[in-house]
Amino acid sequence: MILPSRRWYAVAAGLAVVAPLTLWRPEASVVFVVSDIAWIVALLVDFFRVTTIDLATFPVTREAPPAFSVGRPLPVTYRWGNPASRTLVLRVREEIPAPFVPRHDRERSLHLPPGGEVQEQLILAPARRGKGIAGRLHLRLLAPWGLAWRQGVRELPWAVTVYPNLRMAALRALPAQTQRRREAGFRNLRRLGEGRSFESLKEWAPGEETRSIDWKATARRGKLMVRQYEDERRQQVMMVIDAGRLLTAEIDGRPRLEAAIDAALELAHSAVQHDDNVGLLVFADTIMHFVPPARGRRALRQILDALAGIEGRLVEPNYPAAFAYLAARSRKRALTVLFTDVVDRTASDAFVAHAGHLPLAVTLRDPALERLATTRPATMEDAFQRAAAEELLEARESALAELRSHGVRVLDVLPDGAARGVVEQYERLKRRAMV
Repeated sequence: MILPSRRWYAVAAGLAVVAPLTLWRPEASVVFVVSDIAWIVALLVDFFRVTTIDLATFPVTREAPPAFSVGRPLPVTYRWGNPASRTLVLRVREEIPAPFVPRHDRERSLHLPPGGEVQEQLILAPARRGKGIAGRLHLRLLAPWGLAWRQGVRELPWAVTVYPNLRMAALRALPAQTQRRREAGFRNLRRLGEGRSFESLKEWAPGEETRSIDWKATARRGKLMVRQYEDERRQQVMMVIDAGRLLTAEIDGRPRLEAAIDAALELAHSAVQHDDNVGLLVFADTIMHFVPPARGRRALRQILDALAGIEGRLVEPNYPAAFAYLAARSRKRALTVLFTDVVDRTASDAFVAHAGHLPLAVTLRDPALERLATTRPATMEDAFQRAAAEELLEARESALAELRSHGVRVLDVLPDGAARGVVEQYERLKRRAMV
């Protein structure tokens, strides 16, 4: 596409301004017509000279981090080459993936020296977690005489993953917190017994059970050898996130789902630090993500990838399908933590009937609703709003009481305190050997 430059428009406007002078000097009309034609021809010639450069394959590379996290700006580096023997003036507009807020002017201008390379660095700040694909570059290249721009598109696909905020995970590495965990006793106990983790071999003694005899070791050593086991301290933590309509509601401008995801991430980090297996199930009206329980950094990376792509849905959660799916794929004893919310007895009955063994349900309080229920009304409308808020809170408390009456541990917390609260509850259950 040919686009005249400001320089060409400026000269063309000047010719248009002086054109009326031909009314008084008709003999000069030929000069003006020739000048106009010459200026148009100059535009076409200049544009033709720049068509030798293919913008669809213009030499550029992008070097971006493998992943980002919310609240942490990171640099993205571009390397631009110049295939021509002259300095090129290039304007760039890039389609940035949705999770980002670009911290630069939307249009960038570059001057590329002949035969050289220019390195450009942009600082990108993720505005939210999620995954996105973009990266198309819209380029405008100035012609040699500066009379025309050639416009084209350079495809440079960019798949981006933005993880939830990892700042609190880094804070857990502080020495004071590490020492506190050691004092809490979260270590593998080397207590010989009937556990399933092999510890050593020893010679069989009269009175010991014969089922622990290791016949291969006995054949090699020529005497009865038995296996000794240590108590297995590695447990299983299964996080279940309800991504249905209740968690899409916003609290102080932030969806409840974001607080649940932050809390699940904190719990996953804590479980990995305590050498527990950790898994994840996300559901709404259907199963959205499932990460089987595993240990270590690999399990944490899989959970991070799943959490980055969660999107809330304005649908009713299907608790029967979720718990049936979980029961079919996670048969070992586990601490199951459900991140959800309830509004009345009907909503709580929907998953109590199918939850089975559900040790912990994490629900998120609404501080705005609580403030409204305790604010002194100044008008009749305020009085009705307060009455409605009180009724909603009363129905919610009744629903939570229904959960507790069925043996479900309920952690009802404010969104800002959800991450700390669920980790503290997990550690408390670990200390009591209830996981």
